[in-house]
Amino acid sequence: MALRLLKLAATSASARVVAAGAQRVRGIHSSVQCKLRYGMWHFLLGDKASKRLTERSRVITVDGNICTGKGKLAKEIAEKLGFKHFPEAGIHYPDSTTGDGKPLATDYNGNCSLEKFYDDPRSNDGNSYRLQSWLYSSRLLQYSDALEHLLTTGQGVVLERSIFSDFVFLEAMYNQGFIRKQCVDHYNEVKSVTICDYLPPHLVIYIDVPVPEVQRRIQKKGDPHEMKITSAYLQDIENAYKKTFLPEMSEKCEVLQYSAREAQDSKKVVEDIEYLKFDKGPWLKQDNRTLYHLRLLCRAASTALGTTPRWETSGSG
Repeated sequence: MALRLLKLAATSASARVVAAGAQRVRGIHSSVQCKLRYGMWHFLLGDKASKRLTERSRVITVDGNICTGKGKLAKEIAEKLGFKHFPEAGIHYPDSTTGDGKPLATDYNGNCSLEKFYDDPRSNDGNSYRLQSWLYSSRLLQYSDALEHLLTTGQGVVLERSIFSDFVFLEAMYNQGFIRKQCVDHYNEVKSVTICDYLPPHLVIYIDVPVPEVQRRIQKKGDPHEMKITSAYLQDIENAYKKTFLPEMSEKCEVLQYSAREAQDSKKVVEDIEYLKFDKGPWLKQDNRTLYHLRLLCRAASTALGTTPRWETSGSG
């Protein structure tokens, strides 16, 4: 069966127009985080990001394997620092931020299913790669919303995972034989033309939980779909984090790592954050002009997704 990943965000946006009856421009993601329209005249008339940004205007992402307590820690950090918390972006993130906020049918959400992936990751209808591509687009939209919120209000943001760590799942899928090399090539092509102008987080927090403990937590949680996840897949996710993601991010931003037990003490984590100097990374090189262009980029996130390369691969995902 042919796998077509064409204009993911644009397709979802146009579907939301029909479903919600909203008067929107086809293919444009309209964030609910920031309703104000922003353009060149605002910038020329003095609406500069530097007037709002402070030492607490930070982007923090919390990363880790499945069932490692990312959401709980991210929420507590945001509450203690006075930041805005962005729960992990799932398949329905575009729906939740536009129209009436209700999830649309699967056909309008990448035609993919996380539950189906857990049940049958080798499905020959391409579900596995469609899922990962759609999740990447959702994370890109959310990261855009988070940056736009920071640049518009000056308030820091805390996210659970991001576009910068999304690839760990792709690597695990490929290593386990769930997807083919063509899928990896397509993903990297899409990523190269969408992520290149985005600034990385100021800080990445990684929760390191051994795979056996992750599996124990999954079993305790009791989700019948997640309980089918193999230890090999979880190990590949951990390997991608430790061998690729963390080394790469340590060159671009601050990185803090915690064990499962240490991550439960959010007060101590916040103390560690406040001791950081934040003296490295591309954020230090930004000025009002570059931040202006970044803000415009965030508002046009779905346009970037809508113009990514079109590839077709026959057979299973």
